Amino acid sequence: MTLKDLVPGQMAVVDSVASGSIGDRLMELGCLPGESISVERVAPFGDTIAIRFSGLSLCIRKNEAQQISVKTSI
Repeated sequence: MTLKDLVPGQMAVVDSVASGSIGDRLMELGCLPGESISVERVAPFGDTIAIRFSGLSLCIRKNEAQQISVKTSI
């Protein structure tokens, strides 16, 4: 399951982050395996997702959210 599949308000734990420019940047910001992450809201047309992890709120695109594998069992 990826972060893109979560609905607003749902929490999960980061399983892995794909390497690459956006994946490396997210890991530098603290989106690391084992970290709790949640989807706060989704833009009306659905391309942008507001997420929260490590006390940081961030908006990313769905194609970027697909690069974050998560586990929903918290």
